[in-house]
Amino acid sequence: MEIRHEYTGKMDLLNREIIKMGILVEEAIGKAMECLIDRDEEKVRSVILEDKEINTMELEIEDFCIDLIAREQPVAGDLRRLITALKVSTQLERIGDHAVHVAKGALRLSEEQEPIPLFELPKMAELAISMLRGVLKAYIENDPHEARHIASLDEEMDRIHDYVIQEVFSMLMDTKPGQRKATTLLFIDRFLERMGDHITNICEWIIYSVTGIHEDLDH
Repeated sequence: MEIRHEYTGKMDLLNREIIKMGILVEEAIGKAMECLIDRDEEKVRSVILEDKEINTMELEIEDFCIDLIAREQPVAGDLRRLITALKVSTQLERIGDHAVHVAKGALRLSEEQEPIPLFELPKMAELAISMLRGVLKAYIENDPHEARHIASLDEEMDRIHDYVIQEVFSMLMDTKPGQRKATTLLFIDRFLERMGDHITNICEWIIYSVTGIHEDLDH
């Protein structure tokens, strides 16, 4: 019983680290979008600096999980839970990378003198943050039903993504400076859309953790 209590304590610690990492990623997305709206170069540097912390956390979580697997030799649901934690940290790290790319794109756009239409890019960022909060809750609560709901929101992300592409392509018919802006906006749109894909991947791992079944939620 004491051994099981110790193991449960380690899993609780692991979950807290996953949530802490998720919060950092959420903040990175928010700051990246602020970079785009405010053209704040200082915030761009902040996003890049915090991404190093996110990367470090992913490695620490990976080491923690591997050590726990080696020491405790968990089976069935316990093993699936640890594998899921590994996968979740990897997906969170990739979302953080995309936030950095958005911030760097914002820095390039800040060099433009004229106002830049952002279309629904801020809405995509808000949706990514909302999905991220929801999936972290589903992870902690081991809730496959909530995971499926969060994954279904990616359809809205894809819809906005398609809309932004249509709007931005009209800029490609403009002058050369307009083409440069349009290309950067397309990259930012793609990075935000990919965040939704990674969150969907987390949803799939949550379902696997509970059911042992690999369910494809990428519609």
